[in-house]
Amino acid sequence: MTDIRTVTVLGTGVLGSQIAYQTAFSGFAVTAYDINDEVLEGAAKRFAGLAETYKAEVTGAADGAADAALERLTLSSDLAAAVADADLVIEAIPENLEIKRDTYAKLAELAPAKTIFATNSSTLLPSDMVGFTGRPEKFLALHFANRVWAHNTAEVMGTPETDPAVFAAVSTFAGEIGMVPIEIKKEKAGYLLNSLLVPFLSAAGELLVDGIAEPDAIDKTWRIGTGSPMGPFQIYDIVGLTTAYNVSVNGGPKQQAFAQLIKENYIDKGKLGVATGEGFYSYPAK
Repeated sequence: MTDIRTVTVLGTGVLGSQIAYQTAFSGFAVTAYDINDEVLEGAAKRFAGLAETYKAEVTGAADGAADAALERLTLSSDLAAAVADADLVIEAIPENLEIKRDTYAKLAELAPAKTIFATNSSTLLPSDMVGFTGRPEKFLALHFANRVWAHNTAEVMGTPETDPAVFAAVSTFAGEIGMVPIEIKKEKAGYLLNSLLVPFLSAAGELLVDGIAEPDAIDKTWRIGTGSPMGPFQIYDIVGLTTAYNVSVNGGPKQQAFAQLIKENYIDKGKLGVATGEGFYSYPAK
């Protein structure tokens, strides 16, 4: 058992909301922070939806545990209040280095000295942000997979400055919230999961940009040929097209072209994936 008792999650998007809810479901007091009350209204709906999903898919959740998790969740748009007593802050804000650095600079001033900072960044190295944290020995990456209750890995990756005791504590915490800790020996952009996943998704994006086939045909080929439950564009919709854009826009020419394609045809039209009911595919309202 660790000394971590109170947890703050920054960002209530697809994955941030899952991390916050899973942590609360595991018995921890959780504050979910986002930039304004309007965004938090959407977060409250996501948490309610997660409670229903857990009741349907997680053993024991329907016996009151899913609803109890909601009672352990506090929503806040006040960053100072949200981190005032946090033992651990898990950052799950947009995949934009400038935004993340600015956030950590604010956290360094607002969070108490005890607080550990963990980034859930999908592709950025913790070393890219560590200089802005004000506590390099208490900063590392803790990366979750989408649908955390089912795909329950938590990749733990430090920087050369991370205190081994902090690394061990966060790895133990991951186990305490039902994750399987995956300890990574040295920094690698994309960790293990995304080092495998991102090239796969990028290849699908290039097929679309080059006009080789439409998303449905690409997905169908992958599902039939490999037995996988989802194709790459279905995965893009789950991850969210904003995240897909933020990752792709920093890539090579083909990936930048894919970023422009999804921005013009989807993001600018409010089609962000499953979260908005439409992306590459349409999803019925729940």
